[in-house]
Amino acid sequence: MNKDINIGAVRKNCYRQSKVDGEFMLQMRVPGGVIKAEYLKMAAEIADRWGDGNFHMGTRQTLDFTGIKYEDIDEVNKYIRTYIEGTEGEAGVDMDKVAGKPEQWDPEAGYPTIGARNVTACIGNVHCICGNVNTQDVAKKVEKLVFPSNYHIKCNVSGCPNDCNKANMCDFGIIGIAKIDFHPERCIGCGKCVAVCKHGATRVLSGTPNGIPAKDDCCCTGCGECVRFCPTGAWTRNPKKFYRVIIGGRTGRQTPRAGKVFLNWASEEVVMGALANWQKFSAWALDYKPMYLHGGHLIDRAGYMKFKEMILDGVKLNPECLVAERINWSETEYRSNFSVKAPADHLTAGPGSQDSH
Repeated sequence: MNKDINIGAVRKNCYRQSKVDGEFMLQMRVPGGVIKAEYLKMAAEIADRWGDGNFHMGTRQTLDFTGIKYEDIDEVNKYIRTYIEGTEGEAGVDMDKVAGKPEQWDPEAGYPTIGARNVTACIGNVHCICGNVNTQDVAKKVEKLVFPSNYHIKCNVSGCPNDCNKANMCDFGIIGIAKIDFHPERCIGCGKCVAVCKHGATRVLSGTPNGIPAKDDCCCTGCGECVRFCPTGAWTRNPKKFYRVIIGGRTGRQTPRAGKVFLNWASEEVVMGALANWQKFSAWALDYKPMYLHGGHLIDRAGYMKFKEMILDGVKLNPECLVAERINWSETEYRSNFSVKAPADHLTAGPGSQDSH
């Protein structure tokens, strides 16, 4: 059955086109990956009444409902009003504002925009013994800054450098790190911290003749593994929270790549200040014409130096914060006339150091 459907408008409304003509998948946001269990009752109702009885846990921690007919979208949008107002309100989002401008949100029209993408987070230190920060709290603060928006960004929050939430593979990744304080009077010289740092971290700890560990601070990732394994509490996390920010990572069939460190030992105020400039930077990079293009590509388009200038505009850095002077990516190049019989040294190298890649 052929239908005259504006796919772009439906997609902006958070419905994804299906292989079945006239059927769509609704993607409902879950800021920070955690919602109240009571909302699952609504999820079951949506799946059973309008969908095909299933829902998919989206790769960006969304609740995805397949099999929704185009003619039912208006009714579904009216039903999810409570969900949107509840989940976004709990994240501090003012649904009367779109992209920072006072425009009226129609409560019965569903999501006003698909951007930014759902802000994801691991469970963080509310549960995980490795977590350095409350990831859900951070994600909700990010949600308030980037959604709703017609400019796109993928933002992941990980509670520690284990990076279970893949902050290294998105436009703007946030990783909780810890400054570690040492209390020598508690140390018994057991060497457990040295062993765990050697086995699972960056090997910045080493033993000494008197048994007290020595530390090379230059390469500490702030993971906190020494704190976890110390039996006497000689290592403790400093109460002040710090973050590492990764930019420009992405998946995709054409130019996938891991991100690079942009900020290290940044305070929460610095991270949120940078994200508050995201829409301004995106608008400039796209000549104020919103399109479906994610943040890593915008950084490539603008060049790192311009990105750094705009994203840190007005942001007061904390004394500990380090900012990358320059970031260079090297993409893989392919020859269209490459022969499988050619020797390996015929493969061309990457383009070298360029700010815009």
